[in-house]
Amino acid sequence: MQLDKTGFILYTINYEACLHFYGEILGLPILYKKETLTCFDFHGSYLMVEIDDETEHTESGPPNRDRSCLRMNVLNVKEACNALDQHGISYTYMELEWGRVAKFRDPDGNLVGFRSAKEHQEDIQ
Repeated sequence: MQLDKTGFILYTINYEACLHFYGEILGLPILYKKETLTCFDFHGSYLMVEIDDETEHTESGPPNRDRSCLRMNVLNVKEACNALDQHGISYTYMELEWGRVAKFRDPDGNLVGFRSAKEHQEDIQ
């Protein structure tokens, strides 16, 4: 099998808020847009934000455990968090043995993270 590009589909119930979050706050460029989905350039991959119209949503809320985390490698984690600060988005910043990270949530409650690109590249090598 030969892959051309990898991507992520994020099904959301807060479509417009997620478009603002990924496009305006995090600055991901839009590759294309259709009626119920928007596809962002995810720096070597793509992130498709699509209206979730197949899942029943209940008052009990989401599962009590995160099932995924969208991670973006950045040059400087603290500097990347400035965009979050400017929009009042809370996050947890950590300096761990294996690198610097910040974790935060999108408007739908999905876990998103920044990680130091340099430290990630060092892990690969």
